[in-house]
Amino acid sequence: MSDDRTAPEAYTPDPRRWRALSVCLVAGFMSLLDVSIVNVALPAMQAGLRASAAQLSWIVSGYALTFGLVLVASGRLGDDRGRRRMFVTGLALFTLTSAVAGFAPNPEVLVAVRLVQGVAAGLLSPQVVGFIQDLFRGPERGTAFGMFGAVVGISTAVGPLLGGLLLSWAGDADGWRWVFFVNIPIGVAALVAAFRLLPADTVTTGERRPLDLGGSVLLGVAVVALMLPLVLAERDPASAPWWLVAVSVAALAAFVAWERRAKRVHGHPLIDFALLRTRSYAVGASLGTVYFAGFTSIFFVLTLYLQNGLGYTPLQTGLTMTAFALGSAVTSALSGRLVARFGQPMIVVGLATVMVGLGVTDLVLAATAHSPWTGLAIAGPLLLAGAGGGLVIAPNQTLALSEIPHTSGGTAGGVLQTGQRIGTAIGLSAVGAVFFGRLTASGGDWADAISHGLLITVGLVALALVLGVTDLVAARRARGRGTPVTATGGR
Repeated sequence: MSDDRTAPEAYTPDPRRWRALSVCLVAGFMSLLDVSIVNVALPAMQAGLRASAAQLSWIVSGYALTFGLVLVASGRLGDDRGRRRMFVTGLALFTLTSAVAGFAPNPEVLVAVRLVQGVAAGLLSPQVVGFIQDLFRGPERGTAFGMFGAVVGISTAVGPLLGGLLLSWAGDADGWRWVFFVNIPIGVAALVAAFRLLPADTVTTGERRPLDLGGSVLLGVAVVALMLPLVLAERDPASAPWWLVAVSVAALAAFVAWERRAKRVHGHPLIDFALLRTRSYAVGASLGTVYFAGFTSIFFVLTLYLQNGLGYTPLQTGLTMTAFALGSAVTSALSGRLVARFGQPMIVVGLATVMVGLGVTDLVLAATAHSPWTGLAIAGPLLLAGAGGGLVIAPNQTLALSEIPHTSGGTAGGVLQTGQRIGTAIGLSAVGAVFFGRLTASGGDWADAISHGLLITVGLVALALVLGVTDLVAARRARGRGTPVTATGGR
């Protein structure tokens, strides 16, 4: 990598940049929505396709697995071979697989298509971050990442609501098919807009760096070997192939050695470890991984509790989750504009707010166990937790990428998002193990299970808060010693 992190970059604002961003956000929303929208449709899929519990698990976890598998390599391809090309390829494949999934005649076909759909989402997602890095500078970049952060928070929280609405409208028999069909018109419209609004690729053949296939394979093995036991452990930790974690560690060690060799031999590794020596990026990647472990597991345990424990319909469950999405949407948009002014302290405040919101949610659930008003009672604390979450995702991403050259935006974004996917898998595995363990030990006491599950989510968010506070304290000490730090308060 050229040392251009501190050099001024020539920049002429693209007059279509905000419309181009809207295309990216729509596509990003679809790919992230499919992580959560499928959950509420699983009972309907089981009835309609006669799917086994293992097949249902793969319908959800297979998508997450292949999504995380290709993120870094696809980010690098976008950097080197053209973002629009990769974006359009991923979006077209995602739209096509959505159609095939909707028409799936049996669970085996649906599982296979979901694996390919995850690859499509992984091809698409890093390009969104790369386009933001390319198209925006200064305060505008923070605003753009704020909008992207709102998309991340809303897509995760609103999935159960949209799934519930589709099931209520189309019926239980085939309503689950519309969870996939809804992507088709949106995907086609986004494809047309992408050709019109996204900037053309300017990479020439002479500028192309060699693809690091060896590094891609080794990193893929490491990611799959780590995520596979985690996603399989969500419901039955004892049966998960935990020995694969050792394979992951060995593959990661081999990947590091390979990348160092690639740096010496041709100078174009898959991941330039100089990225990780950038303090703001390393801290942002670590904090984001831990926060996503707690953030996404909230919806997992709440959906199970509301539907299976309290007998809520998918629509009622989705409406209950909407409060979190609303809070996240409002503060994400604001935080993107304010991150340049407040920096890391805003993230710390956001994490503390999420902890308080989740803690109050736990208390309210305990006080209203078996009450018909539980969903309404937790709307307030979920709104608070969502508002806190909106102060975390977008500012953390903005600060993490603030010193990364735009030419490496896709690769850097792919690494960040891979950490988020791994964090999600770790969180779901840990929370799922505690939740189902308590459910079995208590003889089916859902109130006891949700309480213990939420304690784990709070603990994971608390760990992210510790990382944020530690970074903030370290930055202030560095300023006190006269050591240069960035102007954003913590990084």
